[in-house]
Amino acid sequence: MSRLRGRFVAGVNWIFSVLVVASASMVACPVRAQALLPYALQVDGKGLEQQGMALFQDALQLVQLGQYDLALPRAELAVQLAPEAHETWFVLGTLYVQNKQLDKGIEMLLKARAIAPQEPGIFFTLGSAYFQKGDYNTAIQEIEKGLTIEPKSVEALFDLGNSFLRLTRYPDSIAAYDRAIALDKKFWPAINNIGLVHYEQGDTASALQHWRDAVALDPEAAEPQLAIAVALFAQGQTTEALRLGEAALSIDRKYAEVPFLKENLWGDRLIADTQKFLAMPQIQAFLARFQQ
Repeated sequence: MSRLRGRFVAGVNWIFSVLVVASASMVACPVRAQALLPYALQVDGKGLEQQGMALFQDALQLVQLGQYDLALPRAELAVQLAPEAHETWFVLGTLYVQNKQLDKGIEMLLKARAIAPQEPGIFFTLGSAYFQKGDYNTAIQEIEKGLTIEPKSVEALFDLGNSFLRLTRYPDSIAAYDRAIALDKKFWPAINNIGLVHYEQGDTASALQHWRDAVALDPEAAEPQLAIAVALFAQGQTTEALRLGEAALSIDRKYAEVPFLKENLWGDRLIADTQKFLAMPQIQAFLARFQQ
């Protein structure tokens, strides 16, 4: 797993919750997400800045509602009205990253960092952006800088482990995942990814144990269930592999797609075994029924 669906790692929801708290003490004007501007524009600089911060809060509300397209123009106007506030650049940059406009997102986030160099969320979001660009070394640098300020971010540690995993720096990735788990013992994505590492290292028994631990924490998690099925299939336990594989794919059929597996950090060995598993007539028939 590379990212947490529903929990933008290091992440969008975490960042926005932090910004909501931070901005609440800065802005006294009401937040009304349905209006482009909450009240008539002032001509003085202070009034414009207040307008910008109000728009910033509007954007936050819209993001929390999942209305990113409506949030973006408000965030873009907010930075024009309140360019000295790192929060406005931060939210705009994060929205660009969310929309996969990575270069624009990084540009905005760097402006936010120049204003607030001690805000860990900026470093974490820059790390996420560089990770998505495939610049894993820079992602590691940014995340580690943020962790020196806020060392207890589970999601940032997860992103750090994922960046190390992309570079096949397996001991470093496991160390980062272990740090995340030490902070949150129920954080199954990190447990799952340790299984991914161990499988690539040839330690199938340890990989299976980690995936089973992940399923115990979240029985609806498709990824570790399919990984268990593939590992059992590779060991010749076909009947149990089929049962678990069908259960996993009934939860999320995207795991039958190799590009999706690669996106979620599955390594070459596991993908090769997965392709053999997915080629089984029983699995092909199972997937065909869903397509119908």
